[in-house]
Amino acid sequence: MADILTRALSFVAIIVLGYILRRIHFFSAEHFGLISRIVMNITLPCAVIVNFSPMELKASLLAIIGIGVLCNLITAGVGYLSAPKRRMQEKAFNMINLSGYNIGTFTMPYAQNFLGAEGVVCTCLFDVGNALLCTGGTYAIVSGMLNHEKRGGFLSSMKALLRSVPIWTYLIMLTLTAFHLQLPAPILTFAGLISPANGFLAMLAIGISIDLHFEKSQLFSILKLTGIRLAISAALSVAFFYLLPFSFSVRQTLAIIVFAPVSVLCPVFTKHIDGDVACAGTFNSLSIALSIFIMTTLFVLMNGAF
Repeated sequence: MADILTRALSFVAIIVLGYILRRIHFFSAEHFGLISRIVMNITLPCAVIVNFSPMELKASLLAIIGIGVLCNLITAGVGYLSAPKRRMQEKAFNMINLSGYNIGTFTMPYAQNFLGAEGVVCTCLFDVGNALLCTGGTYAIVSGMLNHEKRGGFLSSMKALLRSVPIWTYLIMLTLTAFHLQLPAPILTFAGLISPANGFLAMLAIGISIDLHFEKSQLFSILKLTGIRLAISAALSVAFFYLLPFSFSVRQTLAIIVFAPVSVLCPVFTKHIDGDVACAGTFNSLSIALSIFIMTTLFVLMNGAF
């Protein structure tokens, strides 16, 4: 229990360190982009390789990809219903900003350090389904609903998905695991050396990205979105933990990762629909801050209680 709590608080300390270093101008917004690229293209893929390699993938776990899709559809659907009937722009804003999960740069380091190889594989499978919608699928639905002219954002996001190093790493490792194949030992050794850096760099990038400045006029919208997102996450968490026919480890992982922050792409797609980008950015930062507290608490309680 003491070891789990120490590791959890260390993660929080790294995020706080990144936040402080950004505030004193040691880091800038450009550094966040650089560190995020290192995480997404180098350390995260290596962490996926290391954790997939010893696993024997059960066919039943592939259903988690569908769960990732389902969670996005539920959050987007609630976003649509949470706005007044005729206010389509507000519905679109809510759909984009309530859906999507930040798995690669936020949740994966937690899974890597607290949930073991099976938890990481479960998180990867969830992210495959999540990525299909949060990188453009939800925006396509919203764009069609608005009959919006700016459709280039969707095509760009689909191209980005096909160029995504983590997605290709997921698919390659899934294929190798399904056929009981292993990568050559030198590759596993190389990945094993880089993988431990993923947690530190990802948490540092999260700290650099947090910005909780907002206008008073945005307060109601931000609090409303926050309340809805937390309510959905809590309902999904309870349902997944108690109702799904998976092992305890998988159910625990799903129950925790639904509290992940919203996707970092939400403000980007908000701009595509001419929405309030500043409000979306502040909500994104707030969702990160809340996820730090909630997910850290759940990791400590679940790992200490069972």
